[in-house]
Parts: sequence; C-alpha cells; structure tokens
Amino acid sequence: MSNYLTVEDFANEPLPFTASRDDPAPLFTAEAIVNGEIQQVNLEDYRGSWVVLFFYASDFTFV
Repeated sequence: MSNYLTVEDFANEPLPFTASRDDPAPLFTAEAIVNGEIQQVNLEDYRGSWVVLFFYASDFTFV
C-alpha cells in the first residue's frame, strides 16, 4: 500500500474551472487601487468596454 495519490484516485472528481480566451468573466465586486486609493469596483459597470483584469495572488505588493 502506497502513501502517494495516483491519477486513478481522482478519476471521479470534477476538473477545476480554467478560463479560455472566449469565456466571459463572471460578474464580481472587488477592492481595487484606483488613482492611488482603494475603491470597490463592479465588473458590471464596465459592460461593453474593454477591461484588463490583473491580479497577483497571495501578494499585496503595489505594482
């Protein structure tokens, strides 16, 4: 008996979601830096506009 997991151990588990190029972004509200201040932004407010979503998980370094 092995202590290691194998591919077969996950055969019936759903795959995690991974976005593709043509997938719409889910609507959300989040804190963001806007003009040097933290503000709430709502993706719905930008409907019909080009939007670039940028995040750096697990870090709060201002870029």
